Amino acid sequence: MTQDVFEIMQTTRAMRRLKPDPVPDALIVKILRAGAAAANGGNTQKWRFLVIKDGAKKQAVQRWYKKAYDEVIGPRYAASAPPPGTDATKYARQHNAVEYLTEHFHEAPVWIVVCLEDPKPNRMSGASAYPAVQNMLLAARALGLGSTLTTRHLIYEKEAEAALGLPPGVHSYAILPIGWPMGKFGPVGRGPLEAITYLDNWGEHWEGAKGG
Repeated sequence: MTQDVFEIMQTTRAMRRLKPDPVPDALIVKILRAGAAAANGGNTQKWRFLVIKDGAKKQAVQRWYKKAYDEVIGPRYAASAPPPGTDATKYARQHNAVEYLTEHFHEAPVWIVVCLEDPKPNRMSGASAYPAVQNMLLAARALGLGSTLTTRHLIYEKEAEAALGLPPGVHSYAILPIGWPMGKFGPVGRGPLEAITYLDNWGEHWEGAKGG
């Protein structure tokens, strides 16, 4: 367990291999409280957090999750070059972890489905969901728990949300599988800061970001 916020942010790897061992409710509540403390548009607090432990419901969603992998995600990985900050070997390990999660998604002991009660979501709506997602990922890391942000079920949004039992006017934005990680936390793989940071004019790299 660590409390240094910068270390937490820089070592919150996507943990896709999770043990099926139970996670105490008290820890899930801490993660949810972190999510509810996040920024959101107008402090309207339209988020809703659906905690799922029911195995049958998770398996029903996992069917669509795997279908999305077989048809979209798997081929995309196979055809893509390694992203910045990694190499072919590391990218292959990531692909293997994604494939593992695909097959074992339903075995994660707890899911947190992040939803918004919003009958007409638009481009701004995610601003009231994803800060909560990030807070919960960081909270899980601080508690020694693994998770990952996944939105793959949205490739089959209607089918997956029906399997989740969401009512009209409620939409899911992410599923966070929560569990004790099989792997170890460590530095995230990212490209250099100066490659993605501009100063004043688009495309003009900021010298101050070098080495950051």
